[in-house]
Amino acid sequence: MRFPRLPFRRALGVGLDMRYGDPHGFVRADGTGGGGEDVVAPRVRAFLTAERHRFRYAFFSFQPKDRALLDPARYAPIWDRLFADVPAFDAFALHHTQLNLATLDARVDRGRLLAFTNAMIERYDFRWVNEDVGIWSIDGAPLPYPLPPILTAEGLDACVRHVEQVQSALAAPLVLEFPGFSDGAHLVTGELDAYDFFRELALRTGAPVTLDTGHLLSYRWLRGHRGEALFDELDRLPLAHCFELHLSGCQVIGDRFADVHHGVLAPEQLALCARLLDRCPNARAVTYEDPKLSPDGALRPKARPGFARLQQIAGDWAARGQSDAGRPAA
Repeated sequence: MRFPRLPFRRALGVGLDMRYGDPHGFVRADGTGGGGEDVVAPRVRAFLTAERHRFRYAFFSFQPKDRALLDPARYAPIWDRLFADVPAFDAFALHHTQLNLATLDARVDRGRLLAFTNAMIERYDFRWVNEDVGIWSIDGAPLPYPLPPILTAEGLDACVRHVEQVQSALAAPLVLEFPGFSDGAHLVTGELDAYDFFRELALRTGAPVTLDTGHLLSYRWLRGHRGEALFDELDRLPLAHCFELHLSGCQVIGDRFADVHHGVLAPEQLALCARLLDRCPNARAVTYEDPKLSPDGALRPKARPGFARLQQIAGDWAARGQSDAGRPAA
């Protein structure tokens, strides 16, 4: 397994989705939707500055500005301003949205995309690149939310080929994220169990993985599990490959489990996080993903209790890591 090299043993980090025209991503410097340069949103800058002491690392999710061909020279001024505006964390990572690892299209040409990604890795010293194992676009047309992989032997073989291609070309380790399965937002095709599919993908490619608690719960919920059954069968996952956990905001709406990324952590996510940290011997990172902020950069009141509990869980886990620091790290 090609695990990222990090300046810490275990840590809590934050992840932000850098969309354009979004108050939690990039906005126009003049405060309108019109002219002016793209800059990091003031509330994001204020939050990261005020809360820097709580996080050891940060990841930023890459979103394309438009449908034009990706050109490092076109994006560098925007991302240079981002890194000039945010604090200097101990490590940074890139959450990709363009690799399209679960596509069945064998003709996909990622040459320009991988060159663009490697240019960003070199410029900003990204320690790893993460992406949900999903279908992000079809025939070049982006989807509003990635579809899960086709859960068949053919779908698994295609994923293995695409992952191996990207692994061999990237200048930083590729970390595979278990995809989302929110009811009403995804079409699920194939007879394989998603836990088994993801385990086989990790084993066949040797890739480190990210286990997103909301995504795992969404799959169990979609399969009809409730209560304690939501936490069953964790051993079917590639636990030894787990490098990172993600926690974003989730909630049950009616009888649907929704991965809404609103920053309010469900109790089930926190319980699952604690259980996974006890079972994943090589985990190094726990990420609070997509916090939603007030205009002054403060975490919304409803999100604060869950975030406080996450800090406690991650802090206890990091302390346990220090106590066995003599054990070789992954």
